[in-house]
Amino acid sequence: MTTAFDVPPDLLIERAAGVLKAGGKIAPPAWATYARTGVHTENAPRQPDWWFRRLAAVLRKAYDLGPIGTSRMASEFGGKRDDGSAPYHPRSGSRSIIRECLQQLETLGLVAKAEAKGRRVTPAGRKMLDDLAHQILIELAAKNPELTKYARPK
Repeated sequence: MTTAFDVPPDLLIERAAGVLKAGGKIAPPAWATYARTGVHTENAPRQPDWWFRRLAAVLRKAYDLGPIGTSRMASEFGGKRDDGSAPYHPRSGSRSIIRECLQQLETLGLVAKAEAKGRRVTPAGRKMLDDLAHQILIELAAKNPELTKYARPK
């Protein structure tokens, strides 16, 4: 059985972002066009579909590390702050972006609250990511024959 751990994360996030965007049930908030992704960034993201990529990345992080809360998730999306000549120090990502993403994923039924532990991926979310991972692995196996032993049909 193929899981989300068996494929490269960048391919899985791209595919999941496409599925979330094509679903049409969620839309970026109005403030998302102006928001920076954290205090460590100077500008807002330039990719027009960055919100759906962040949704997919948050879903994958919840799959990987869950149950996980917003603060710990924000530190996963953080980076180093450039304060000029001062040394670099790590900074967290935007918790409001993470919180909004998790709320939207909850409305889709892909993530659920875990009692006093944050949020975890629901069986529907796990199935979605595992099915996408299986599709990606089949495509990778077509390019690399050595992967065919892992990409068995369901």
